[in-house]
Amino acid sequence: MPASHLLLALAVVAVWGTNFVVIRWGLDGLPPFLFATLRFALSALPWLLFVPRPTAPWRSLAAFGVLLGAGQFGLLFFAIDGRISPGLASLVVQVQVFFTIGLSLWLMRERVRGFQIAGLLLAVAGLGVIVANLDATVTMAGLALIIGAAFFWACANLVVKSLGPVNMLHFMVWSSVFAVPPLLAISLLVEGPAAIAQALRAADGVVWASVLWQAVGNTLFGYGAWNWLLARHPAATVTPMALLVPVFGMSASALSLGEAMPGWKLGACALVLGGLAVIVFWPRWRPGR
Repeated sequence: MPASHLLLALAVVAVWGTNFVVIRWGLDGLPPFLFATLRFALSALPWLLFVPRPTAPWRSLAAFGVLLGAGQFGLLFFAIDGRISPGLASLVVQVQVFFTIGLSLWLMRERVRGFQIAGLLLAVAGLGVIVANLDATVTMAGLALIIGAAFFWACANLVVKSLGPVNMLHFMVWSSVFAVPPLLAISLLVEGPAAIAQALRAADGVVWASVLWQAVGNTLFGYGAWNWLLARHPAATVTPMALLVPVFGMSASALSLGEAMPGWKLGACALVLGGLAVIVFWPRWRPGR
């Protein structure tokens, strides 16, 4: 991979990792489901007017939008709103890798490999460390919500896997339309019209910049650049870079929000990332043996 492409990959994972801090800033001025609604609304408009519809069925666009919007990001924003720290959220949500593998094995009747079990056990041990240290930075509800977000992310991944080749930037723009109605309905039901109106009136520049960053930086640039790289390099070369997302997430949370990083958090991070590394790197390392 050329140095310029490597730097682009690092920029994407840096955006995805530090985005958890940006979420926290946005939640200081907006209730979580309204925040998620605005995020996907700006991911769709005005880009929908200039981007052609991707070669994907309407049901796939709708399923992905609902799973990613109301499922993953709805739960993620709700959890970070006082139930789990952004740094830990960036780590725990990576268990979507194991959900994706597990659902693929179940639906496609593939055989479970020994290295996959080993990686899963390491990650589960890391989650066990987090459960054993519940405090103000992580609650059981927050942990459960992030695991639920990871499950919905995995389901969204399966929708994409079923499509074959597709322009992912176009797909993200058009699928974002379908995320807005359920998120808006949940916001109206849970947060209420009065709270929504008050939050919109009081939102300052930082809040709106956070929403815009969610839509343009995290979604359009992040997914667009990532899939541009995947189109030019083997997936085995590009995808391991995603292991750096929690590193950026936890570092940014510590530097920007003053999130403490005691030994148990670092140990949990090592176990979860170790499990992910086994899953990603073992198939590449084993043939060389």
